[in-house]
This record gives sequence, structure tokens and C-alpha cells, in this order.
Amino acid sequence: MTEDTHRRRGLLAGLRNSFLTGLIVVLPIGLTIYTIWTVVGWIDAWVLPAVPAAWHPNEILRSLFGDDWSFNVRGLGVILFLVFTTLVGWFAKGFFGRALLHWAEGMVERMPVVRSVYNGLKQIAQTVFSQSEQKFDRACLIEYPRKDVWTVGFVAGPARGEVKARLPYPAEDELLTVFVATTPNPTSGYLVWVRAADIIMLDMSLEDAAKLIISAGLVSPNPKDPTQPLPAPV
Repeated sequence: MTEDTHRRRGLLAGLRNSFLTGLIVVLPIGLTIYTIWTVVGWIDAWVLPAVPAAWHPNEILRSLFGDDWSFNVRGLGVILFLVFTTLVGWFAKGFFGRALLHWAEGMVERMPVVRSVYNGLKQIAQTVFSQSEQKFDRACLIEYPRKDVWTVGFVAGPARGEVKARLPYPAEDELLTVFVATTPNPTSGYLVWVRAADIIMLDMSLEDAAKLIISAGLVSPNPKDPTQPLPAPV
């Protein structure tokens, strides 16, 4: 193989590595911007129809600078949504707000189908947006979905109530509640109860465990420097 062939192959390999490095930099930034832009547009499309047309950013620009300045301006709907939601929360914390909310929920409880939908959505919202200090304790390894097959889980705390009482284990056995997240979407998964003796606790942080799951095992925590992923194998 000639020297020119080696040089061309080296140049192509360098270009490929540069492209992949640029892709790693550009892709997260681009997808983040695209996601934010899409979500803002969706909120605007939901909120702005309730706002008088003369107050829309496009109409204000057109009235000030003429038709040539008319272009899509996003964000007013998001601002109005944040202000409206904050005001509703402030009112709901007051005496009259709590009384009105209690009366409205009493009305909903009398509607069979609406009651089930409302209660389910309310529980989800309270779980997602709760400001309590309850959170996962540690990352762990458990045998799931069968023996000798291991998966990463998140320890939520000890088993309590009827679940602990009904499981066929001695009272002295410590049972833990573990959330097993799916890959690459860790917001869904399975809730399992496992004996503490059958769990391997991990030293990695919850964030590193989440990265491991989201990346489908491609990004592993670095024990020497937790802020950096493990280098790719040569």
C-alpha cells in the first residue's frame, strides 16, 4: 500500500472523527432548541386564541412597523400561561380558593366517568410536581425479570402497609420498593418489591444511573472522575 493511500485513509479517518465529534456537540443543542421551540409553539397555539387579536405580537409589530415586519413571534402564550397558573395557585392557597376547590371537587365526585379521569390526573400531577423531600434513595442492581439477569433500579424506600403484610416473607426481612426504569425513556417502568438481601447497592449517583439507562449502556460512570464518562474502548 502506497504512502498516498495511507495519507488519504488518514485524512478520511480524521474527517470522520471530526464529523462525529461535531455531531455530539451539535445534536444535543439542536434537539434542545427544537424541543423548546416546539413546546413554546404548542402552548402559544393553545393560549393565544383566548387573547384579543390586537394584542398578538404579530399584530403589534405590523401596527408599529408595517406589514413587512410581520413574522412569527413565539413566547407570549408561555408568559400568559405562567402568569395565569401562578395566579390560580396563589388563589387556591387562600381560604376562598380552598373552599371553591373543595366545592368543585365535590361536584366532580358525583360524576362517575369524570371522577375517575380527574382523580387519576390529579394523582399524576401531585406526584410529578410535588415539592416534598421524598425522592429515590440510591441506585441498585436487582435480578429482573428473572434470576441471573440484572437490571438497574432506584430504591424508593421500605415496603409499607398492606404490600409488606401480604408478601410471603418473615417479618424480620427488610423489603424495599424499587423502581425499574425502561430504556431509553426512564419516565416509564415497573414497580417491584425486593428483599434487601437480594439487592446490590451501587455507589454511582442517581444521575449517573439515569444516564446509563437513557444511553442504553453506552455511557457508563467513571469511578475516577464521576463528572466524566468512561472513555470508549480502543
